[in-house]
Formats: sequence, C-alpha cells, structure tokens
Amino acid sequence: MDQVRIAKDTLGEVHVPKEAYYGAQTQRAVENFPISGERLPFSFVKAQAIIKASAATANRDCGVLEEKKANAIIQAAEEIINGYLVNQFVVDAFQAGAGTSQNMNANEVIASRAAELLGGTKGDWGTVHPNDDVNMAQSTNDTIHVAINIACAMQLQEALYPALQQTINVLREKETAFHYVIKSGRTHLQDAVPMRVGQAFGGYRDLLEKIQATIQGMEPYLYEIGLGGNAVGTGINAHPDYGHLAIQEVARRTNLPFTAPSNTFRFMQNNSAAIQLSGHLKELAIALIKISSDLRLLSSGPRTGIAELLLPAVQPGSSIMPGKVNPVILENMYMICAQVIGNDACVTTAGIGSQLEINVMMPIIAHNVLQSLHILSTGMTVLSERCLKGLQVNEERTHTLLEQSIAIATALNPKIGYETAAEVAKKSYASGKTVKETAIEEGYVTKEEADALLNPENLV
Repeated sequence: MDQVRIAKDTLGEVHVPKEAYYGAQTQRAVENFPISGERLPFSFVKAQAIIKASAATANRDCGVLEEKKANAIIQAAEEIINGYLVNQFVVDAFQAGAGTSQNMNANEVIASRAAELLGGTKGDWGTVHPNDDVNMAQSTNDTIHVAINIACAMQLQEALYPALQQTINVLREKETAFHYVIKSGRTHLQDAVPMRVGQAFGGYRDLLEKIQATIQGMEPYLYEIGLGGNAVGTGINAHPDYGHLAIQEVARRTNLPFTAPSNTFRFMQNNSAAIQLSGHLKELAIALIKISSDLRLLSSGPRTGIAELLLPAVQPGSSIMPGKVNPVILENMYMICAQVIGNDACVTTAGIGSQLEINVMMPIIAHNVLQSLHILSTGMTVLSERCLKGLQVNEERTHTLLEQSIAIATALNPKIGYETAAEVAKKSYASGKTVKETAIEEGYVTKEEADALLNPENLV
C-alpha cells in the first residue's frame, strides 16, 4: 500500500500508483481494458498536448482561466510535447468508445504536472482540475477527433513525405543510370517487346509521384479541426471566442494551416479526413507491393531465375543453405504494405462507427492510420537506403535474355505480317535459335533487313 495513493472520481476511490501523474479515470481504464498492451503513439500524445496548450492559451486570453493556472497547464503540456512524461500515457489503444479514457489520461497527467509547477502535488485537483481547468471548453468528441487530424498532418510532413520523396529521388537516379540498358519486356509473366530498364524505373517513379500528389491534394481536409465544437458541435460551456483562438494557436504551434471546419456538426459526426488518408495510404501500399514484387522477380536467381537485377546483399538468407542471399528488404516492404492494407480495412469498418453525433471508434482509427503512416515512412527509408541505392543491372544477363526473346518477332509485323511473324516466333522457340536467325534462315528477310528491323535500339 506504500506504493499507491488514493485517487477519487465520480464513481469513488481508486488505488493509483504513487508516482503516477494520472488519476482515477485513467486507472479505471487501465483495469478495464487490459487488451493489447499497445498504446496510441507519441505522435498522437503530442497532438493531444498541443491541443491542451492551445486550449489553455485561448481560455486565458478569453479571461475565463486564471493566468497563473493557464501558464502552468501550458508549461506542462509543452513538456509532454518535448517528450517528457510520455510514459504516463498508459491507456490501451483498444479502449472505451470515442477515446474518453485517452482524453482523461491527458487531462489528469497535465493537471498533476501543472499542480506540481504551482507548488502542489500529483493528483492535487484542488490546485489544477483535469476537467474544470485542463479540459475547459473541450470534449472528448472534439479533442480526440482533432488530435487525429493534427497527428496525421504532422506525420505526413515530418515522416511520410521525406521518405516518399527519398524513394522517388533514388528511382529517378536509377531511371537515368539504367536508361541505356535494353531488356525484354514482360506481360502476363511472358516475353514481351523490348524496353529500356530505365523506362521501367521511370514508371515506378511516376507512379509514386502521382500518389504523393493525391495525398497532398487531400491535406486541406486534415487541416479542418473543430475545436470549440465541444460535445456535439454547439460549443456549450465555451467562450464565443474560444474556438478560433484555440485553432489559431494550434496553427501557430504546428506551423500548419489549421482552420475551422465549414460545418462544425459535419466535422463532429464524421472522421472523413482520416478515412480518406487511410485509403490513399492503401493505394501507396499497393504501389510499393507492385514495385517490390517486380524487383524480387527481376532479381530472382542468381542462376535459376531471371537475374537481370542485382540486389545488395544485406544478410544471409538461409539457416540451412550456405551462401543463399534473399531479397529481405523487398520482402519486408511487402509485409509492411500488407499490414497497411489490413489497417485500412479496419479504418473503413471503424468509419461505420459514426452514429448520430459521434464516432465511438476514434481510438482505433487513430491507432491504425498512424501505424500505417509510421511503418510506410520507416519502410520506404529502409527500402531506399538498403536496397534501391545499391541496386545494379546485370547487363550480360539482360542482353542474353533479350536475344532469346521470341516477342521481338513483333518488329517483323510491318515487313512480313502478323501471321508469318508468328510462324517465325514458333520456329524460333522450337529450334532454340533467335528470332533474327530464324527469320533470315527462312528467307523472310535479308541479314541487312533483320539487322535494321530487329535492332533493339530501334525498338524502344
């Protein structure tokens, strides 16, 4: 009992760890939801602290929160923004509907720390109250919803865009470096007409650029935040100036263009921005699976596969087969993307949790979208640094396979017609000779004509 203190809430007394900054409501959530052991990430906690600091600033400036108390709340929140007391956010990601427990966890921790700054002690709600002071003019419905948007917007700028741009830049470098190498194209996993290796990498680069532009295009939806809407959008118990002052402060603290929503009630009732973002992250995941799968196929071997690409060796690939090196970075990317696609399915389902004036599934929306942002960002950084930068073309193998391709017979169509060219392709395949050799031997073209028609440089 020496290690606990007695905390109280409207349901009665609760034993709380003596050194904990949180109080009774957080402790009840810890006991009620021992589900996964996972917590909402620091990006979300930081967004909560930004909201609490902004709310205290707005309430102070409106004259409804005592300046000394407001300043203590602001300082406590800023400490959390800087990474202090983050271990005090202990509520499971799978928690009470809408995130009331998460909101109260922030309120109680900040109230305790603010009380300390004013000479009080942890849990001294007489000095700073979690509901009356820290949560003034707020509700779970607006703060959790707003925290999702803030955290997502900041993670886009600080993590996803830099990692995505790095990947695009490396692909552009390979597009240029591999431009001169011609290979056999492949459709349906079968031989197709030739193309430049650089052209394939240009396709990858442009795909990611288009997805990046799409994500950037939906950013304004994230920047709409309904602080001041309170429980249902009416702004009950909030000073008339509170909402725009609080949003203005959030914009200042994040250096992002946050603004009031066009309709507060629509904002309170829906998590549209997070759902949209999750869908775009799924699209990015699908694109990265396509790219990483292509690279796995093209580097397969080293002697019994396609082996046109050479991946940097980063670790041994087998516990039984000596010398085996696997495309582990590409496999890792596939796993990351599979998780992101699953996360989007969860977010989609949770989006259906919007009934009447609130979405009770907000914590799991936050958990999944922020996890997707995080693992895509770190995954693309690893992909760029430990795979794409060191990737090379096996020019000898590429040239050999190009010469053996029967799809190059397509270039004979204008000269001898589709059906005759098809016969050349069939005979080439049956004999093991090249299309060029077969076409000359069968008398369909002269050597000079074959050299001109089947020159790979003229086919790309």
